[in-house]
Amino acid sequence: MRAGLHTGEIEIVAGGIAGIAVHIGARVASLAGPDEVFVSSTVKDLVAGSGLDFVEHGQFDLKGVPGRWRILRVEPPRGGAATRA
Repeated sequence: MRAGLHTGEIEIVAGGIAGIAVHIGARVASLAGPDEVFVSSTVKDLVAGSGLDFVEHGQFDLKGVPGRWRILRVEPPRGGAATRA
């Protein structure tokens, strides 16, 4: 499994969702390898204080998206999720 996360406004269209945030999420997901979860810096900023750990993966040009994007890998919880309070 691999995952990519971004957050932003979406458009509800017949049969699903659309918009730049959807494209960014798909592009972030395409950078992840097996057993990786990547996020945009937008997600990292929004979850500040959550206890999640991130490692810089680099800055990327995302196809069809303006600008360069800072991408981070989510680190697995230390000691397992059950130990977090």
